[in-house]
Amino acid sequence: MCGIAGFYGDLKKEQSVSTLQHMLTRIKHRGPDQSGVYVSNKVGLGSVRLSIIDLSSGVMPISNQDDSLWIVFNGEIYNYVELREDLLQKKYSFKTQSDTEVILHLYAEYGPECLNKLNGQFAIAIWDKHKEELFLARDRVGIRPLFYSQNDNVFLFASEIKSFLEYPEINLKFSNKALSEYVTFWTALSPNTVFEDVFEVPPGTYMLINSEEVKSVIYWELPIVKPADYEFTNLEDATKAFEDIFLDSIKLRLRADVPVAAYLSGGIDSSITTSFIKQVSPKKLRTFSIGFTEKDFDESSYQNIAASYFNTEHSSVTCSEKDISNHFKDVVWFAEAPLLRTAPTPMSLLSKSVKDQNIKVVITGEGADELLGGYNIFKETKIKHFWAKDPNSKYRPLLLKRLYPYLPQISKSSSNMLKMFFGYKLNETQSPIYSHLLRWHNTSRIKNYFSNTIKENIKDYSPIENLENQLESRLKDFDYLTKAQWLEIHLFMSGYLLSSQGDRMGMANSIEGRYPFLDHRVIEFCMKLHPDLKLKGLNEKYLLKKMMVGRLPEEILNRSKQAYRAPIRSLFVSNDLPEYLKTMLSEDYIKEFGVFNPEHVKNLQAKITSNKGVSEIDNMAMTAILSIQILYDLFINKSIPKLNPDQLIALDKIIIE
Repeated sequence: MCGIAGFYGDLKKEQSVSTLQHMLTRIKHRGPDQSGVYVSNKVGLGSVRLSIIDLSSGVMPISNQDDSLWIVFNGEIYNYVELREDLLQKKYSFKTQSDTEVILHLYAEYGPECLNKLNGQFAIAIWDKHKEELFLARDRVGIRPLFYSQNDNVFLFASEIKSFLEYPEINLKFSNKALSEYVTFWTALSPNTVFEDVFEVPPGTYMLINSEEVKSVIYWELPIVKPADYEFTNLEDATKAFEDIFLDSIKLRLRADVPVAAYLSGGIDSSITTSFIKQVSPKKLRTFSIGFTEKDFDESSYQNIAASYFNTEHSSVTCSEKDISNHFKDVVWFAEAPLLRTAPTPMSLLSKSVKDQNIKVVITGEGADELLGGYNIFKETKIKHFWAKDPNSKYRPLLLKRLYPYLPQISKSSSNMLKMFFGYKLNETQSPIYSHLLRWHNTSRIKNYFSNTIKENIKDYSPIENLENQLESRLKDFDYLTKAQWLEIHLFMSGYLLSSQGDRMGMANSIEGRYPFLDHRVIEFCMKLHPDLKLKGLNEKYLLKKMMVGRLPEEILNRSKQAYRAPIRSLFVSNDLPEYLKTMLSEDYIKEFGVFNPEHVKNLQAKITSNKGVSEIDNMAMTAILSIQILYDLFINKSIPKLNPDQLIALDKIIIE
């Protein structure tokens, strides 16, 4: 796993090496083992490397035989062994044993079509000297990040936005439109980021940049099928087919020249991945988990059951409220985006505990909930479709109590109260975003805390209406679950889960996460399943549970779904709050940055301090306000210290042409 950065345009070579060195130093956490640059009059490519495959000879940038193609690459290509064999038969020769060089030769042979042959997670940059063309590509579901921007006549790219701060005369500012999207969807609509004129290469997309154009092409889309085209309706057949694909996905993700560990959360997803890992490799497995001092969030008892059952060498770290507040600034720095939950912070602490044990790679269970109906929002949608057929029913809304036993304001509500809360646009079942209308409507109330200037700027922009219009024809005639899954996978999974909780928190500690449920073959299989094989009644991940009978502890197999959450409550209004966070929430800084209304923020702080009638939205608003204030300070105010010469990474490889 690595970090990459670079630029394309009319360049001065003598300045390019230094600029790349600065850009790479900002992301050295992504690749502390080796670094290198390639520069010419037209392009600069740089890489910092976390060595996992071919530890000795895989230093980037790497060229092909005649030096006409140069590559820097962040990620892993799991089927590189098989692809290499095919290329050897086509008379390609190799200088390294790395998966990076395999990509380069594939590109020489097939051009952008080579992406369809890759099984992995990646952000790729290839320079074609003959065409004077830069090729950028990102994996199918956006596991690895890749951002770009244009400054005068120079096109910039990097694994993380903070690299752009080291390019001369770059000054970032917030996109008010994207801020509105973040406090609605928890993410921005791709390719937007929170910063104006900074964009992501969308998942499943490649770009070609040359003197004539900047071209963006979608090479993969989430495959969804209409009810008449479900490929699997029989549980036994589906289970056998899934197990074959998933087992191969696990085998591929165990390929590494360093030890591979696993996260073991105590839930069914991580337990399944651990079970399959043990099936492939019975040797002692290192597993890691996070616990909480606050009982409502802690799953340690289930983690211990799983670790004992699989006989793993298990390590656990415990997270307190104080840990969250103490590390929140760093978490925002690495997330590079507004946060509405504190959950990324414990994930950062967990990945640090892995690093402290000298492990570089962990396998995790992300993706199972999205692909196999694991989230409560899927059950909620199913119940609301049922309720909408009899809107005046007294009993149908009561089914919603079963979904949120950990939220007293719901689990103790009367039928009338549930109707008031969940009945928003109940009858609009044909909307392509029906499943998420209530969630996004509630979350968007955070916009009330914006300053009058920003409110005026975004008054004519409705993120929800905009998205609904975009998807009206795209999701027409698909079943309720497929539509809800499409939204979760495209927005929440890629834009939040895999970034703020996945790549960013792992790579902040030089830890690579691997996700067997997100093998594109597993994704494509799951999207062809009949909905009842995913969500049977209100029993989530039905196929997985049936498949694992007798192979997991009963306590884990049959436990109620518990969402991964972390404490918020009075976290950011306590007397123990670090001075930096107090400063960011002070009236002076709220006024100076101009994003929020100082009076409204003050009232929210008072409400949370009193602990009277504090809602989930209040907690999310407080987290959003603080994270956005920190983002402004670090990225726009540039409060981060400048890099001193002795802080710059030493470049192991410098190629100047």
